[in-house]
Amino acid sequence: MFDGTVAAVAVLAGPEGRLLYTNSAFTRLFGVRRLGLPAREAFPDADGHRFLAVLDSVRDTGRARQVVGERRTDPGQPGQARHFVYSCSAVSTDQGPGILVLAMDTTAETLTLQRYEALVSAISQMVWVMGPDGVMEEIVPGWERLTGTPWRRRADAGWYAHIHPRDRELLGEAWRRAAGGGGQPGVFEATFRVRAEDGSYRHMTTRSVPVLRDGRLTEWVAATADVEDAWGTRLRERLLAQVAAVSGASLHEAFAEVVKVVVPELTDACLVLLLSHDEWPLPEHAGVTARRIASATRPGLPAPPALRGQGVAVTAAVRKVLDHREPVTFRLVPGAPVPPGLIPTVSERWLHASGATSLTLIPLIVGDRVLGYAATSSNGDTPIPGPAETELLREVLHHAQRPIRKVLDLQQARRTALGLQRAHLTEPPRVDGGTLAALYQPASPSGEIGGDWYDAFTLPDDTLVLDIGDVAGHDLTAATAMGQMRSMLRALAYAGGPGARPDAVLARLDHVSAGLGTAPLATALHAVLRRRADGTWLLSWSSAGHPPPLVVPADGDAGYLPGAADPPLCVASDYLRTTHVHVLGPGDTLLLYTDGLIETPSAPIDEGQRRLASEAGLCRRQALPDLLRILQGLSDHRDDTAMLAFRVDGTP
Repeated sequence: MFDGTVAAVAVLAGPEGRLLYTNSAFTRLFGVRRLGLPAREAFPDADGHRFLAVLDSVRDTGRARQVVGERRTDPGQPGQARHFVYSCSAVSTDQGPGILVLAMDTTAETLTLQRYEALVSAISQMVWVMGPDGVMEEIVPGWERLTGTPWRRRADAGWYAHIHPRDRELLGEAWRRAAGGGGQPGVFEATFRVRAEDGSYRHMTTRSVPVLRDGRLTEWVAATADVEDAWGTRLRERLLAQVAAVSGASLHEAFAEVVKVVVPELTDACLVLLLSHDEWPLPEHAGVTARRIASATRPGLPAPPALRGQGVAVTAAVRKVLDHREPVTFRLVPGAPVPPGLIPTVSERWLHASGATSLTLIPLIVGDRVLGYAATSSNGDTPIPGPAETELLREVLHHAQRPIRKVLDLQQARRTALGLQRAHLTEPPRVDGGTLAALYQPASPSGEIGGDWYDAFTLPDDTLVLDIGDVAGHDLTAATAMGQMRSMLRALAYAGGPGARPDAVLARLDHVSAGLGTAPLATALHAVLRRRADGTWLLSWSSAGHPPPLVVPADGDAGYLPGAADPPLCVASDYLRTTHVHVLGPGDTLLLYTDGLIETPSAPIDEGQRRLASEAGLCRRQALPDLLRILQGLSDHRDDTAMLAFRVDGTP
């Protein structure tokens, strides 16, 4: 009955297990065997002892055995192995108790599986199967090699001990969605971090597909691959691109963007501190402080302390970090004091409250200049960063030097322009019979500097000359043109003497400026004041497109002097300009100003003029320096402002 079966069949009987029967399939798989011989003679193969041991076990116990085996029909030729699975069962024969051997050739299936395992192993994948009951089996192993711990045979909460704390919730949500919550299961895909044997974390990606039979889930087949290198490359490229795109008109603004790039991608919190000195290294005993200018924390942590300029004296530990220009990580014990002198006290308290487990100091270097350092932390259950994470963080912060350098260049240009501008804006002279005060305020953005200016001087006969103007532009060119026009106007006014009319002086300035190409557009107001015997002052002025003078009388409402302004300078050099006059009495105040004081994008200029006149009237009793500081508060600081005030001595 077994002669034509696909399965290989043999029957053995008796105490020696004599071979009674084999079919053709058995002969093809194991070769010709002589019938009637005891088993030990019928199967003299080198590896036959394993088969004989199975026969003995079945004969002694009466229990069936199933075994997977391999046979080489020609041991000298590679690739000739035949794979099979066979079972041995106790039976009764006409010659007494016997054993029925059934074997199936599994060579094709085994070779296919070996090829699949080799293919998967070549691409660094682990393959595993999970049944509906949560029992898991590794098909292509790799878990223990990665983590140093044995494979867990059941899907339970113990797996999460190996998963990065920041990824556990997302991993659980992805699995619940794939499981379907009672509905049809779908493909599970997730990327997460697994703790390796050395304590570091590696990014893994898993794809698990449900296997359905007759509409019912029978198992999940999953492949897990190590994608740490690819993930790290993509993250590095993305963060470097983000930090290279950082902008900002000041170091505060630029570093405020930088810390948002690294948090929470690379660290739980980041604080940037700038040094109080531009040069490094300093003499050993030179005092230097580091001041907080930017910070960021990941969601879920306490809010960081407000940035109010708190600083810390740079200690030997910080000096060492800055001198060596390499990151240093300090391990912290949650609840224990933070090592002093690394960061400001308010930040130490925050680390304590947020359960910090580490603090890493990273020097911030632009070219050869040490600007300060960044302080990053791991908090709560976040693992302490390893060398790879710290190096990536250092590289990203170092890459920020390109946009930071732009800010530093802008600041240097601004300092140069401000120095040039302040060099021209000298202190007003002392005047008999009156008081003078001046104020200049640059715009708040660090990359801008305007062309606002003022001047006050006396002629040989004690005639007082007041000038104020504004050159179009917000850069070093505008500041340079401002200096040139101020100097030319002073020279023309002095050369013209007390008898020169203001309109004539401005006309000559217009002609010279246009001829020399000093500026494309500028406004100016040129005023001359002469003291009269009765204690009053005669004011003569001419305006080239400049806002009108404001007079705050000793009593009564403040008001702008009448008289339309002539065109600005450098636009109509042949225009016939005009001079206006007004008498200032004892206690009267004259205010000259630039348009940055009254212009805002959100309100018309006449509204700004009304506010200025009202505030000046309310503060008329203030000393002139105090009055100017109060009026400066009306500006929105988008533009430079200059003010020049003159008050007649005495009371009405």
